[in-house]
Amino acid sequence: MKLHYGWNELKDIDFMPILPIILPVIAIGMILILIALIDLYRNRKMRKNVLLWTLIIIFANTIGPILYFVIGRKDSDRI
Repeated sequence: MKLHYGWNELKDIDFMPILPIILPVIAIGMILILIALIDLYRNRKMRKNVLLWTLIIIFANTIGPILYFVIGRKDSDRI
């Protein structure tokens, strides 16, 4: 029983059957990131922790923009 697979085994995997599932997920994630960054940039004077939110949006992929829209946009209400 082989417990570790190397990079050579990746060339044997057929990605075409799972491509229609992966591409929409990647596209939605990228659109969410783009919209969140645009909103953060437009309202950067009203937001607190702009750098922190930028890092969260970029590095937390799909969950980062969702957290920004749920939690981060409430910063302007507190001012």
